[in-house]
Amino acid sequence: MTSAATRGKRSATAATSERRVLDWQLATIAKIREETPRVRSYTLRLPNWTPHRPGQHYDLRLTAADGYSVQRSYSIASGPEREGEIEVTVERVTDGEVSPFLHDVAVVGDRIEVRGPIGGYFVWNAALGGPLLLIAGGSGIVPLMAMLRHRAATAPRPPTRLLYSSRTHEDIIYADELRDVAARGDGLEVIHTLTRSQPPGWTGYARRIDDQMLTEVRRPLGNAPLVFICGPTPLVEAAANGLVRIGVPAQRIRTERFGPSGK
Repeated sequence: MTSAATRGKRSATAATSERRVLDWQLATIAKIREETPRVRSYTLRLPNWTPHRPGQHYDLRLTAADGYSVQRSYSIASGPEREGEIEVTVERVTDGEVSPFLHDVAVVGDRIEVRGPIGGYFVWNAALGGPLLLIAGGSGIVPLMAMLRHRAATAPRPPTRLLYSSRTHEDIIYADELRDVAARGDGLEVIHTLTRSQPPGWTGYARRIDDQMLTEVRRPLGNAPLVFICGPTPLVEAAANGLVRIGVPAQRIRTERFGPSGK
């Protein structure tokens, strides 16, 4: 997914540290997995791997033979426990320049320029605690999945609820894994809403996120959960504004929305 997070202030030490890891390097595509008809996950093996914080992203750069270059930012989907590699999940954008190449041309064994990890505001690790309320729309689930995978690998695990909005059942990314982790009974609950169509027997929500839905999903976590919201701008704004209206302190809400990346 492309991402443009609101960046937090960084200390000079942190900025210096980030610059040290922002050199471009050649990653090798080690695995490709289809998530939905339009979304695939890519495992990238890195020669210079640095542990990331769940919620951070990498820049990917493609350069043509004539020197034309284009780059995009993709959130890291894997937890930091996967030493030596990261996983990014990419939705195919019809008029895009990077995602069609990854979907239609790239194969296992190809090498691609990357740099990262990048970002210091929209991040969560076990030390920050909870309870956690995660809200995603479409491929906005990707950085939140890194948080969930990190949460599953650490202890203690804070009470966590994920509200995930998708267009149809077929568009749910990580559907099997989300079902499996929610079945562990370790304090994680996954709540889906499908906005365009629902399969027979569907018992989840069937509308866009609204204040009533936010009230019901947030209630078991108390009044001040730590909130991370990622997705298209209208969804992020609706969810963040709705949470403030129902009493969640604004300083407990962090957002990341889709948008172009900088060079």
